[in-house]
Amino acid sequence: MTIRFVEPHGLILYLVLMNEKDKSMLAVDFCGLNFNTPLVLLSGCVGFGEEYTRIKGFSNRDVGAVCLKGTTLEARPGNAPHRVYETPMGMLNAIGLQNPGTHHVVDEILPALDFEETRFIANISGSTIEEYAEVARLFDNSPIDAMEINISCPNVKEGGVTFGNDPEMSARVVEAVRAVTDKPIITKLSPNQTDIAGNARRCIEAGTDAFAVINTLMGMAIDVEQRTTILGNNQGGLSGPAIKPVALLKVHQVYQVARDHNIPIIGQGGICTAEDALEFIIAGATTVGIGTALFYDPLVCNKINKGIVDYLKRHELTSISQLVGTLTLNK
Repeated sequence: MTIRFVEPHGLILYLVLMNEKDKSMLAVDFCGLNFNTPLVLLSGCVGFGEEYTRIKGFSNRDVGAVCLKGTTLEARPGNAPHRVYETPMGMLNAIGLQNPGTHHVVDEILPALDFEETRFIANISGSTIEEYAEVARLFDNSPIDAMEINISCPNVKEGGVTFGNDPEMSARVVEAVRAVTDKPIITKLSPNQTDIAGNARRCIEAGTDAFAVINTLMGMAIDVEQRTTILGNNQGGLSGPAIKPVALLKVHQVYQVARDHNIPIIGQGGICTAEDALEFIIAGATTVGIGTALFYDPLVCNKINKGIVDYLKRHELTSISQLVGTLTLNK
């Protein structure tokens, strides 16, 4: 895969130079948590949060929250290579939840993170409902600010049926996690299902506090000379600009259910510019997730923040929250 890093062109000092009024325009309340900005670094794109502190010009204060790498109860080695493949306007990944296990994350990684700079969200996964609950219980007894439930994992007790594609199974996972923690729960919804709004409704009934919309779309890449699949796992999750139109629609659909319950949404899927972020917020997202764009421009968050502030000033708005769900549909 070709990774194209883009020169920041002097924008790295942007947030340092912002005045207090500009900073207040970007601030967001998310499930009672104060976010510096509406930007959330997505799970799987920044390791366990410490990776980006090594990039000159990047500050965790530039973002509202960082979602840590997906974590299971026991350590996992992940899938066989290849795990990542670049596609036109996107990327396929099949990492396979490689992680050191929940105990290691809680005991060794979290103590090294600076919780004064930004919020940190655990991303929890499991192969059974019981595993989700146990991972959540362990993170509940930690300084983590919130938990994102990755319900795209297959339930081994149910014959490999993916939790996220079945509203009842999704709700059962949320209920199990809700029973062991009072921390905010963010349910990450899969686009690979028939009725995402119906699934959202059941998750709200089960006790979720927020949604992340959407997870990756499933895709495949083929080597025509060898006539084999390129990814070691045969299929993987498609992210990047190619999925943005799908993600926007799904955010709008989930917002129709979530707004009546004051449930916030992290809108995600192909966001690379301030205009992309604004589209998601207008569609109903309270915050927006930045993922694949980080691979070719690690300082993209600075540019998105600047673009959002410029937009708010041009439209004489004082807060990004004033834009949430302001979409007008054609009649």
